[in-house]
Amino acid sequence: MKRTLLYLLEGGLLLAGLLVAFTGWQQQVALQRPLAIAEERLIEVPAGATPGGVLNRLEDEGVLDGALWLRLYWRFNLDGKALHSGEYRLTPGLTGRDLLDLWRRGEVVQYSLTLVEGWSFRQLRAALVSQERLEQTLASLDDAAVMQRLGLDGQHPEGRFFPDTYRYVRGMRDIDLLRQAHERLTQVLDEEWGQRAEGLPYREPYQALIMASLVEKETGVAEEREAIAGLFIRRLRLGMLLQTDPAVIYGLGERYAGNLTRAHLREPTPYNTYLHPGLPPTPIAMVGREAIHAALHPAAGDSLYFVARGDGTHVFSRTLDEHNRAVREFQLKRREDYRSSPAAPTQGKAQ
Repeated sequence: MKRTLLYLLEGGLLLAGLLVAFTGWQQQVALQRPLAIAEERLIEVPAGATPGGVLNRLEDEGVLDGALWLRLYWRFNLDGKALHSGEYRLTPGLTGRDLLDLWRRGEVVQYSLTLVEGWSFRQLRAALVSQERLEQTLASLDDAAVMQRLGLDGQHPEGRFFPDTYRYVRGMRDIDLLRQAHERLTQVLDEEWGQRAEGLPYREPYQALIMASLVEKETGVAEEREAIAGLFIRRLRLGMLLQTDPAVIYGLGERYAGNLTRAHLREPTPYNTYLHPGLPPTPIAMVGREAIHAALHPAAGDSLYFVARGDGTHVFSRTLDEHNRAVREFQLKRREDYRSSPAAPTQGKAQ
């Protein structure tokens, strides 16, 4: 009887050993076998998906064999690892082990959206809508409702978001990216405000943000930012009208068709700086750190007027007579290649 039990025990241990060896062998085969794909493809792992569920799906689609063995490998070798949702890029030659490593590292496909200095909030919203892989939750809302969703109820949206390149993954919401841009703007503005020059005519950071937006829209070359900020600040201190065209254009909204007329300069919108003294009521565009820095570190000088040369730079004048001469030279006799911003750099030919 004892011998029989011993034989059974030994047989059971042998069977168990064979089963473990078979399982290990099958796992290695599944791990080393390339996925059945001939070209790059993306797979989406939705939130809450399990490795087993995705592996079964891929096996049903004919992408891999041995889902059972890969599931067992994940369970016993990668226990506790969360499966990040998003898109994963599969390329020819990728093995089962490579796939599990992608999941273990959470290497989801990332996309990017660049918000550009000088954009209006309308342009920012259009850029968000154009991102097909962003979950659209704001498209049907007006601007006030968008700000309410962000917890910024009652705040004007213009200039409240920082121009930068933001990365996101499939399934991320548009409001999440917008919140990042707002938080980044707040951070940069706070940093720059804490290092501002003394004696500036701003009661609060928001006024500096408004000034930065004027500098952003008026500047054609980076080297002139501080000079333009200094000119505007001198005008404020003297009680002069700012007379900045970009603010007038912003106040016209979609009615502006590309040609600013004398009638526009007489139109009493809140943003008409030819009629209303001081800063406009809100920023008129998104601003980068450089424009904020210029608004808080204006260049010293005595110029009160400036006019575009037509190559992106400006002529700065101290007196109205000097200014009028510059206007006659550069505005009334415009060169054929006149432009208010610098020409785009010449692109090299592909080799």
